[in-house]
Amino acid sequence: MREFDKKINEIFPGLVVRKDLVKAVKGNAVVPTYVLEYLLGQYCATDNEETIASGIEMVKKILKDHYVHRNEAGLIRSIIKEKGHKHKVIDKVSVELNDKDDVYEATFSNLGVKKVLVDSNTIKAHPKLLTGGVWCIADMEYEHFEDKKVTPWTLVSLKPIQLSQFNYENYLSARKKFTTDEWIDLIIQSMGFKPEMFGKRNKLLQLTRLIPYCERNYNLIELGPKGTGKSHIYSEFSPHGILVSGGEVSVPKLFVNNSSGKIGLVGYWNVVAFDEFAGRTKKVDKALVDIMKNYMANKSFSRGIETLGAEASMVFVGNTANTVPYMLKHSDLFEELPDKYHDSAFLDRLHFYLPGWEIDIIRAEMFSDGYGFVVDYIAEILRHLRNDDFSNRYEAYFTLSKDISTRDRDGINKTFSGLMKILYPHDNATVEEIEEVLKFAMEGRKRVKDQLMRIDSTYAQTQFYYEDKGGKKYWITTLEEDEYPNYYHKTIADGDISETESASSTLGEKIDKPNVDNNDTKKSAHEELKEQHLAFKENQKGVTYHSLFAPYITGAKKIIITDPYIRIFFQAKNLMEFVEMVISNKAVEDAVSIHLITIQDDKSPENQLGFFEQIQLSAQTAGVTFTWEFDTTQTLHARSIVTDTGWKISLDRGLDIFQQYAMNDAFSLANKLQEYRSCKAFEVTYIHLNKKADK
Repeated sequence: MREFDKKINEIFPGLVVRKDLVKAVKGNAVVPTYVLEYLLGQYCATDNEETIASGIEMVKKILKDHYVHRNEAGLIRSIIKEKGHKHKVIDKVSVELNDKDDVYEATFSNLGVKKVLVDSNTIKAHPKLLTGGVWCIADMEYEHFEDKKVTPWTLVSLKPIQLSQFNYENYLSARKKFTTDEWIDLIIQSMGFKPEMFGKRNKLLQLTRLIPYCERNYNLIELGPKGTGKSHIYSEFSPHGILVSGGEVSVPKLFVNNSSGKIGLVGYWNVVAFDEFAGRTKKVDKALVDIMKNYMANKSFSRGIETLGAEASMVFVGNTANTVPYMLKHSDLFEELPDKYHDSAFLDRLHFYLPGWEIDIIRAEMFSDGYGFVVDYIAEILRHLRNDDFSNRYEAYFTLSKDISTRDRDGINKTFSGLMKILYPHDNATVEEIEEVLKFAMEGRKRVKDQLMRIDSTYAQTQFYYEDKGGKKYWITTLEEDEYPNYYHKTIADGDISETESASSTLGEKIDKPNVDNNDTKKSAHEELKEQHLAFKENQKGVTYHSLFAPYITGAKKIIITDPYIRIFFQAKNLMEFVEMVISNKAVEDAVSIHLITIQDDKSPENQLGFFEQIQLSAQTAGVTFTWEFDTTQTLHARSIVTDTGWKISLDRGLDIFQQYAMNDAFSLANKLQEYRSCKAFEVTYIHLNKKADK
């Protein structure tokens, strides 16, 4: 077991479970993850392999004996009848009030049993039974009566599958024993993912999906490509959230049935998420949109002449059909929404736009086999955090621009509060950590506001910055603003598409890119090239070795790469792609030598040597001589590329600038084309070593 997993088990004994066990027990049971982890938490919350193995068998037996498959419902009903005494079932149970007979009646979804009487105390203890179904463990009995009006089914006991109690103070004390990075990794593992597959920004994006669970009345939208796990967190992660299809929503279902007075989903659930929310041709009830706008702004809705409040957060997830640059050039980042939702008044009520296009499509290797919280435990923690408000934690150090509106400020504050509660529930963040969360929260709201200015010309330009106590201003830009400045600052209100001056040079730190013409890179370096320092943000795309290096190595006969970390496969693959770039950039009749200075791998030196030999054999067929040497001083740290034409390229990350991608997928664009890979945050400095000689 990894040291990190040992630490998790030591600090949270009985509250964590190995995340790959869900697949081991699920089989063909169509149940949410939190149901399975609830059972695993009873029998497998340990690091003892023998106990885990026996626990898995126990959970499998429970599912086999008590989970109701629809196609076996008749058999289970027969077993209960013939048994003559109570039988335990795991099923989704919903309850309705029969006002004619003044009784509550339960329906068991898979078992196919209806009109089972439920006592009022059960409903008072578990009111969500009235709102569309809750997964439960129930004891059932069967007794036939001559009176056909009397149901033969009796509900002996019912227990919703969720944690009954927890010690919040112990949770806060345990948090103090983890570093921030460790804590983030623990939560990412609790969500079922391997932390090492994600950069820091991607981890924050994943954690943002949890904010609706811990922040009351939080309005979040996520639009992006299919397959990124947008809806999973709201259908599988917590018993306090419900995922509904965007086409199935109505005013009575969501808010209130004025005929019966029955309160809808927002009155019972912490999170109501709308799946498949996008779709320009979808029909939408305007009355629903109007009520949603009022609720999202004022946390209330009307029942007749009565005004009711609710705390449910609203999440809208949907797929995009076009790329980000296409949307920015031709429309806006909300283009896929139905027309009645593509409305500035509705969109202005969103607190954060989560850029789903930055999140990788989920792949098998992303799923964790490490330990994380049993999901019903973390679900209860998040629910408890709804009582706290951390929105003012930055005010001792930073001040938002006065230009930022009240609605912008509310969005920023709620996102900031939510992330702070998730990351620093013990309220012990450093100034740097507080600033990081503030910048992230501001970016998500700015993404909303910038699109509003494109859609509706009545919205004024807003200066998104914050100040420290010394009065220094820090401007905020979105990642797509830095990537596509020529398209980002356009207005499309009233059908008028006109490009305005890009503000990227004044609104925030500009992320420069080399000015590279891929069709003409062989001009004189003295004519085009200059010394410069470039910084790239995490998740930025469109960056390639060709755009970074080709202009500066043109004409070089000898290239020296210094990088201590060319040891394992993906690092050797990066080196091979650099060699490929050199080959594609030189004339076929030219000969170029590439010499690598690195450190020998002390774990698998034979593999490292094998990689280099393969690169050498392959490169020599194209006129490139590849050689290497190992630094024996063990003091090599700086990474650079030096050419015999007088240029030195200093690289803070070496060639390791890309985040993990589907390296073994032959049909992945990221595997074939570097410009489709997400970058890590990195910096490059270009230094002309021969300036004096040139003079």
